[in-house]
Amino acid sequence: MSLELPLSARLAWWLTAWLRGTEVTDHVLDAVTDGELAHLADGLAGGTAMLDLLLEARRSGATGAGLALPVEGDLLGLGGPRAFNDAAIEAGEAVVVGAWAVVPEVVGEVCHWRVQPAAPRQLPDVGEADRSLRAALLDSANLLADLDVARWRPEVADRLMNLGHRPGLEAPLGTPPRCADLAARGLQGWAITELALEDDGGAVSAYEIEARRAALQPLERASRRAIVAACSPEVWPDH
Repeated sequence: MSLELPLSARLAWWLTAWLRGTEVTDHVLDAVTDGELAHLADGLAGGTAMLDLLLEARRSGATGAGLALPVEGDLLGLGGPRAFNDAAIEAGEAVVVGAWAVVPEVVGEVCHWRVQPAAPRQLPDVGEADRSLRAALLDSANLLADLDVARWRPEVADRLMNLGHRPGLEAPLGTPPRCADLAARGLQGWAITELALEDDGGAVSAYEIEARRAALQPLERASRRAIVAACSPEVWPDH
Protein backbone atom coordinates (compact mmCIF):
# COMPACT_ATOMS: atom_id res chain seq x y z
CA MET A 1 0.00 0.00 0.00
CA SER A 2 1.42 3.39 -0.95
CA LEU A 3 1.72 6.12 1.62
CA GLU A 4 -0.18 8.88 -0.15
CA LEU A 5 -2.18 11.68 1.40
CA PRO A 6 -5.96 11.54 0.89
CA LEU A 7 -7.23 14.05 -1.68
CA SER A 8 -8.61 16.31 1.05
CA ALA A 9 -5.36 16.31 3.02
CA ARG A 10 -3.46 17.38 -0.07
CA LEU A 11 -5.92 20.18 -0.76
CA ALA A 12 -5.87 21.35 2.86
CA TRP A 13 -2.07 21.55 2.94
CA TRP A 14 -1.62 23.33 -0.37
CA LEU A 15 -4.61 25.66 -0.06
CA THR A 16 -3.28 26.77 3.33
CA ALA A 17 0.11 27.49 1.79
CA TRP A 18 -1.52 29.52 -0.98
CA LEU A 19 -3.67 31.52 1.41
CA ARG A 20 -0.60 32.32 3.51
CA GLY A 21 1.49 33.32 0.50
CA THR A 22 4.16 30.64 0.83
CA GLU A 23 3.34 28.88 -2.46
CA VAL A 24 2.49 30.32 -5.89
CA THR A 25 -0.76 29.54 -7.68
CA ASP A 26 0.59 27.33 -10.45
CA HIS A 27 2.54 25.15 -8.03
CA VAL A 28 -0.50 24.77 -5.78
CA LEU A 29 -2.82 23.81 -8.64
CA ASP A 30 -0.27 21.30 -9.94
CA ALA A 31 0.08 19.72 -6.49
CA VAL A 32 -3.66 19.57 -5.80
CA THR A 33 -4.63 18.11 -9.18
CA ASP A 34 -1.64 15.77 -9.60
CA GLY A 35 -2.80 12.36 -10.78
CA GLU A 36 -5.24 10.92 -13.27
CA LEU A 37 -8.36 12.67 -12.00
CA ALA A 38 -9.82 15.89 -13.33
CA HIS A 39 -10.97 18.24 -10.57
CA LEU A 40 -14.10 20.42 -10.55
CA ALA A 41 -15.63 22.64 -7.87
CA ASP A 42 -19.41 22.27 -7.56
CA GLY A 43 -21.55 24.87 -5.82
CA LEU A 44 -19.45 28.01 -6.23
CA ALA A 45 -20.99 31.17 -7.64
CA GLY A 46 -17.86 32.12 -9.54
CA GLY A 47 -17.06 29.00 -11.59
CA THR A 48 -16.11 25.35 -11.49
CA ALA A 49 -12.31 25.37 -11.84
CA MET A 50 -10.01 24.64 -8.91
CA LEU A 51 -8.65 28.17 -9.26
CA ASP A 52 -12.18 29.40 -8.54
CA LEU A 53 -12.17 27.37 -5.33
CA LEU A 54 -8.86 28.96 -4.28
CA LEU A 55 -10.19 32.43 -5.05
CA GLU A 56 -13.38 31.79 -3.09
CA ALA A 57 -11.30 30.75 -0.09
CA ARG A 58 -9.36 34.00 -0.29
CA ARG A 59 -12.53 36.10 -0.71
CA SER A 60 -14.02 34.46 2.37
CA GLY A 61 -11.16 35.75 4.49
CA ALA A 62 -9.86 32.29 5.39
CA THR A 63 -6.23 32.01 6.50
CA GLY A 64 -6.05 28.24 6.20
CA ALA A 65 -7.87 25.05 5.27
CA GLY A 66 -8.16 22.04 7.57
CA LEU A 67 -8.76 18.32 7.14
CA ALA A 68 -11.55 16.04 8.36
CA LEU A 69 -11.31 12.23 8.24
CA PRO A 70 -14.57 11.03 9.81
CA VAL A 71 -15.99 7.53 10.08
CA GLU A 72 -19.25 6.27 11.58
CA GLY A 73 -19.06 6.85 15.33
CA ASP A 74 -16.09 9.23 15.12
CA LEU A 75 -16.81 12.64 13.57
CA LEU A 76 -13.13 13.54 13.46
CA GLY A 77 -12.72 17.07 12.12
CA LEU A 78 -16.44 17.81 11.76
CA GLY A 79 -18.63 20.33 13.55
CA GLY A 80 -21.84 20.10 11.54
CA PRO A 81 -24.35 20.77 10.20
CA ARG A 82 -25.87 17.33 9.78
CA ALA A 83 -25.97 17.39 5.98
CA PHE A 84 -22.26 18.19 5.81
CA ASN A 85 -21.42 15.54 8.39
CA ASP A 86 -23.34 12.90 6.45
CA ALA A 87 -21.64 13.81 3.16
CA ALA A 88 -18.20 13.84 4.77
CA ILE A 89 -18.74 10.47 6.45
CA GLU A 90 -19.85 8.96 3.15
CA ALA A 91 -16.73 10.31 1.45
CA GLY A 92 -14.49 9.57 4.43
CA GLU A 93 -12.88 13.00 4.14
CA ALA A 94 -13.48 16.72 3.69
CA VAL A 95 -11.72 20.10 3.74
CA VAL A 96 -12.99 22.80 6.11
CA VAL A 97 -12.37 26.43 5.13
CA GLY A 98 -13.85 28.55 7.92
CA ALA A 99 -17.63 28.65 7.60
CA TRP A 100 -17.74 26.42 4.53
CA ALA A 101 -16.22 23.18 3.33
CA VAL A 102 -15.76 20.95 0.32
CA VAL A 103 -16.35 17.21 0.13
CA PRO A 104 -14.75 15.19 -2.68
CA GLU A 105 -16.82 12.77 -4.72
CA VAL A 106 -15.05 10.81 -7.43
CA VAL A 107 -17.31 10.01 -10.37
CA GLY A 108 -15.49 8.16 -13.13
CA GLU A 109 -12.35 10.14 -13.84
CA VAL A 110 -13.55 13.37 -12.24
CA CYS A 111 -13.26 14.48 -8.61
CA HIS A 112 -16.15 16.81 -7.79
CA TRP A 113 -15.44 19.09 -4.81
CA ARG A 114 -18.94 19.81 -3.49
CA VAL A 115 -19.33 22.98 -1.44
CA GLN A 116 -21.14 22.74 1.90
CA PRO A 117 -21.70 25.10 4.85
CA ALA A 118 -19.65 24.14 7.91
CA ALA A 119 -19.79 24.91 11.62
CA PRO A 120 -16.86 25.33 14.07
CA ARG A 121 -15.12 22.09 15.03
CA GLN A 122 -12.89 20.70 17.75
CA LEU A 123 -9.56 19.09 16.90
CA PRO A 124 -6.75 17.26 18.68
CA ASP A 125 -3.64 19.41 18.87
CA VAL A 126 -0.42 18.27 17.26
CA GLY A 127 1.27 17.31 20.50
CA GLU A 128 -1.68 15.25 21.71
CA ALA A 129 -2.03 13.51 18.34
CA ASP A 130 1.70 12.78 18.24
CA ARG A 131 1.72 11.22 21.71
CA SER A 132 -1.40 9.17 20.99
CA LEU A 133 0.07 7.82 17.74
CA ARG A 134 3.35 6.81 19.39
CA ALA A 135 1.51 5.02 22.18
CA ALA A 136 -0.90 3.29 19.77
CA LEU A 137 1.93 2.08 17.54
CA LEU A 138 3.77 0.58 20.51
CA ASP A 139 0.66 -1.03 22.00
CA SER A 140 -0.51 -2.42 18.66
CA ALA A 141 2.94 -3.81 17.84
CA ASN A 142 3.03 -5.65 21.16
CA LEU A 143 -0.51 -6.97 20.79
CA LEU A 144 0.06 -8.08 17.20
CA ALA A 145 3.28 -9.81 18.21
CA ASP A 146 1.30 -11.74 20.82
CA LEU A 147 -1.16 -12.68 18.07
CA ASP A 148 1.73 -13.92 15.86
CA VAL A 149 1.34 -11.29 13.16
CA ALA A 150 4.42 -12.62 11.31
CA ARG A 151 2.56 -15.87 10.58
CA TRP A 152 -0.67 -14.45 9.16
CA ARG A 153 0.55 -11.12 7.78
CA PRO A 154 4.34 -11.03 7.24
CA GLU A 155 3.98 -7.70 5.38
CA VAL A 156 2.54 -6.13 8.53
CA ALA A 157 5.36 -7.53 10.65
CA ASP A 158 7.87 -6.05 8.19
CA ARG A 159 6.25 -2.61 8.43
CA LEU A 160 6.20 -2.74 12.22
CA MET A 161 9.90 -3.63 12.21
CA ASN A 162 10.71 -0.70 9.90
CA LEU A 163 8.76 2.16 11.41
CA GLY A 164 11.84 4.37 11.23
CA HIS A 165 12.02 3.98 7.45
CA ARG A 166 9.23 5.79 5.69
CA PRO A 167 9.05 7.81 2.48
CA GLY A 168 8.96 11.55 2.91
CA LEU A 169 5.93 13.56 1.90
CA GLU A 170 6.19 16.63 -0.30
CA ALA A 171 4.80 19.27 2.02
CA PRO A 172 4.27 22.83 0.78
CA LEU A 173 6.46 25.63 2.04
CA GLY A 174 5.30 26.92 5.40
CA THR A 175 4.18 23.53 6.70
CA PRO A 176 5.84 22.91 10.09
CA PRO A 177 8.39 20.07 9.72
CA ARG A 178 6.89 18.42 12.80
CA CYS A 179 3.52 18.28 11.02
CA ALA A 180 4.98 16.86 7.83
CA ASP A 181 6.65 14.13 9.89
CA LEU A 182 3.46 13.46 11.86
CA ALA A 183 1.43 13.12 8.65
CA ALA A 184 3.92 10.57 7.30
CA ARG A 185 3.81 8.55 10.50
CA GLY A 186 0.02 8.75 10.57
CA LEU A 187 -0.14 7.40 7.02
CA GLN A 188 2.24 4.65 8.04
CA GLY A 189 0.02 3.58 10.93
CA TRP A 190 -3.10 3.79 8.78
CA ALA A 191 -1.48 1.61 6.10
CA ILE A 192 -0.59 -1.00 8.71
CA THR A 193 -4.19 -1.24 9.92
CA GLU A 194 -5.64 -1.43 6.40
CA LEU A 195 -3.12 -4.08 5.36
CA ALA A 196 -3.72 -6.16 8.47
CA LEU A 197 -7.50 -6.03 8.07
CA GLU A 198 -7.65 -6.84 4.35
CA ASP A 199 -8.77 -10.36 5.22
CA ASP A 200 -8.79 -12.73 8.14
CA GLY A 201 -5.38 -14.12 7.31
CA GLY A 202 -4.45 -17.12 9.39
CA ALA A 203 -7.17 -16.67 11.98
CA VAL A 204 -8.60 -19.97 13.11
CA SER A 205 -11.40 -18.68 15.30
CA ALA A 206 -13.83 -15.81 15.65
CA TYR A 207 -12.02 -14.93 18.86
CA GLU A 208 -8.71 -14.45 17.02
CA ILE A 209 -10.35 -12.32 14.34
CA GLU A 210 -11.95 -10.08 16.95
CA ALA A 211 -8.67 -9.87 18.89
CA ARG A 212 -6.89 -8.58 15.81
CA ARG A 213 -9.52 -5.97 15.15
CA ALA A 214 -9.45 -4.87 18.79
CA ALA A 215 -5.66 -4.56 18.61
CA LEU A 216 -5.82 -2.41 15.48
CA GLN A 217 -8.76 -0.10 16.22
CA PRO A 218 -6.79 2.24 18.54
CA LEU A 219 -4.00 2.49 15.95
CA GLU A 220 -6.45 3.27 13.15
CA ARG A 221 -8.07 6.02 15.21
CA ALA A 222 -4.75 7.48 16.36
CA SER A 223 -3.43 7.44 12.79
CA ARG A 224 -6.44 9.37 11.48
CA ARG A 225 -6.14 11.88 14.34
CA ALA A 226 -2.45 12.37 13.55
CA ILE A 227 -3.13 13.08 9.87
CA VAL A 228 -5.98 15.48 10.70
CA ALA A 229 -3.88 17.44 13.20
CA ALA A 230 -0.94 17.54 10.81
CA CYS A 231 -3.15 18.91 8.01
CA SER A 232 -5.20 21.41 10.05
CA PRO A 233 -3.41 24.74 10.60
CA GLU A 234 -5.83 25.70 13.39
CA VAL A 235 -3.82 23.45 15.72
CA TRP A 236 -0.32 23.84 14.32
CA PRO A 237 2.37 24.85 16.80
CA ASP A 238 3.49 28.47 16.63
CA HIS A 239 7.12 27.50 16.15
